[in-house]
Amino acid sequence: MKLTRKQLTNIFFVIGVVAVVVMLFTFEVSFVELWHYLCDAGWWLAPIVGVWIIIYGMNALAWGWIVNSIKEVHQHIGWGRILKLTISGYALNYSTPVAGLGGEPYRIMELSPFVGNQRATSSVILYVMTHILAHFLFWLSGLAIYVWMVTSGIVAFHPATTMLTSVTLLLVGFVVLVLAIGYRNGLVLRLMRGLCRLPGLRRWGQKMLKRHKEALENVDSQIVMLHQQDKRTFYCSLAIELLGRYVQSLEIMFMLILFQCDSAGLGVMFLQSVFIITVATIMSNVLGFLPMQLGGQEGGFVLAIAMLGMQPSLGIFICIICRVREIVWIVAGLLLMKIKQ
Repeated sequence: MKLTRKQLTNIFFVIGVVAVVVMLFTFEVSFVELWHYLCDAGWWLAPIVGVWIIIYGMNALAWGWIVNSIKEVHQHIGWGRILKLTISGYALNYSTPVAGLGGEPYRIMELSPFVGNQRATSSVILYVMTHILAHFLFWLSGLAIYVWMVTSGIVAFHPATTMLTSVTLLLVGFVVLVLAIGYRNGLVLRLMRGLCRLPGLRRWGQKMLKRHKEALENVDSQIVMLHQQDKRTFYCSLAIELLGRYVQSLEIMFMLILFQCDSAGLGVMFLQSVFIITVATIMSNVLGFLPMQLGGQEGGFVLAIAMLGMQPSLGIFICIICRVREIVWIVAGLLLMKIKQ
């Protein structure tokens, strides 16, 4: 039985609600302790949560450019609709397992009535690739910042962590190179052919490849077309996505200010925030098969704080406040799913 669009939306909604409930009951602190953390944050909680409307607005702008740049799409999709789908999509990404991919099928499903399924799929894949590339470029800068802080004496030198950072820097640089090649030559069909070679996925991959080869080729051609024929859209989308990662660092910077960590100056504190976000997001993506990356993000925050030589209590505070912020925006995204435009 084929599910209707409304039924699929309800399924996504229920998954998100269940994830929020799980998240509430998996806090490492009691509700009394949580309340104390919120009181410690005070009015700073408003800019910590509020800065994300700027981030989501930038994400929507980048995706909107890609959607409206596809030449076959004759209907202009407004920024308001794109923003709604962006917030709801990320809410599902935060709350679903399998590397946070719950939001992408939802975005395709909601966009398809306006631009068609294949074009909706192309725009979502193009945006995800741009988003991923921006993440890796941000990670490159964050890891380079740590190496600079070590060589400048701002952070104490530790052979193990410095070696690990250097190796990770090389790996991230390699992935950036692979993504750049994928933009020039297409990536989706190559990934599907790669899946066909994996044990356990060979039969499924060959079946999917046979059934959807033409559609995958069209998606790849649109990826190449965006990069080669519409470079302005590509680089503008990439730039706004990358800038959004630095805006996200303000969230951590606000918490460092709250803990009076600004003795080294606001500039250095912002660079520290970029590095903290870098480590946390790398670990949360490595452990992306967990709902809301439970444990991965927290471990990243604690590790980054330790590498910077800051007090451990700051790491715990950042973990708790970021989880609260995530719950707020997950709930907002779920509610937006019920608002029809």
